[in-house]
Amino acid sequence: MIEKPNYRSNGSTTRGNSWPYSESENNSHDVMSYLLFLCSGLLLLVTMPFSLIFCFKTIKEYERAVIFRLGRLRSGARGPGLIFILPYSVTVSVDAVVYFRISNPVISVTNVNDAALSTKLLAQTTLRNILGMKTLSEMLSERDHIAEVMEKILEEGTNPWGVKVERVEVKDIRLPDQLMRVMATEAEATREARAKVIAAEGEQRSSRALHDAAEIISRNPAAVQLRYLQTLSSIGATNNSFLDNNFPSAH
Repeated sequence: MIEKPNYRSNGSTTRGNSWPYSESENNSHDVMSYLLFLCSGLLLLVTMPFSLIFCFKTIKEYERAVIFRLGRLRSGARGPGLIFILPYSVTVSVDAVVYFRISNPVISVTNVNDAALSTKLLAQTTLRNILGMKTLSEMLSERDHIAEVMEKILEEGTNPWGVKVERVEVKDIRLPDQLMRVMATEAEATREARAKVIAAEGEQRSSRALHDAAEIISRNPAAVQLRYLQTLSSIGATNNSFLDNNFPSAH
């Protein structure tokens, strides 16, 4: 226990306040901070190997990967081989249908081992490469364009195999449920904003029309009486109405 010294002024004595102080309490705080730091480090070391497992992906021979960092394209298509990626929760599944036929049986047997399988693998890699250069909104709105580009690339690639690509269609694009809910909320907010703008524009136009009508009626006193008669006729059409025929005079 430490007590502040007494101060004497003008012959009077004043005793100061005292407060408890313990070095053991301060040391206990330091020990707790050190233990928390040590536990955090151990937790990081234990979970790091498991986290790194999900950061490495093997790209097969017929696959290519397009990697983005903070929304920017890091480089071109990567693969095949082992690459390092950061896990991302949004996955888009795209189904495409390729209609083709064997145009030259001799070339399809001599130039390639399996024409149908090679065409399928080429279609998969082509679809991945095209979608890797598109945003999500472009995928949803440019299905026909994606199919046309894919058909052109497949036609050039399968021509030496004696295969004729007839048509390519993007059948379905499946999004995660969470992303679909976010997009639906965004679309609803956009529709509400447009509705408010349209309603405001309508009110502005109606106010201008009423202002013009009021100016025209004010310049023509006979129009005031005509408007008064129209109001009386609309009131008289209802039941239990009492009419006081006190017409305003035109000046």
